[in-house]
Amino acid sequence: MGVARTFQNIRLFPGLTVWQNLWVARNSVEDTRAEGVSYRWFRKGGPVKNEIDDMLEFSGLADKGDELASNLAFGEQRRLELARAAATKPRLLLLDEPAAGMNQDEIRDLDWRIRQLRQQGMTIILIEHVMDLVMGITDRIAVLNFGSKIAEGEPAAIQENKSVQEAYLGQSEGD
Repeated sequence: MGVARTFQNIRLFPGLTVWQNLWVARNSVEDTRAEGVSYRWFRKGGPVKNEIDDMLEFSGLADKGDELASNLAFGEQRRLELARAAATKPRLLLLDEPAAGMNQDEIRDLDWRIRQLRQQGMTIILIEHVMDLVMGITDRIAVLNFGSKIAEGEPAAIQENKSVQEAYLGQSEGD
């Protein structure tokens, strides 16, 4: 109900199934007093079952709920990590290079999933090097160069910014 994040390097529970990974995330926002945790532990029932099933659909992993997270392909693990973070129902979601290591089809799929989360009212802070993704889904961009902010604004303005061009392309247009 507050802040959730994903990591540049995927951090799942590899020995748990896809469903269990989502269960852990979803139940982290529920009352988890000791009396009842053991009863509820990984039970595919209870009040959050439908929410977890919805997240399986959202992630495109509905047919892999019983698969160990460690057995998923890289792109599937990325989708599970995003779904796990979203399952906590944060107001703010921090995505640290979610497209790292993905191919173009997976990046387009990620773009769609991020847009879906935004439509649900989630605020997203995206740290990313894939500029097509950044320019396509952001409202505002802050550009850092060695830890210092050199520009902030709408995507079109950032693309035209001479400081950004110099920092990331080595020179500005017209030089």
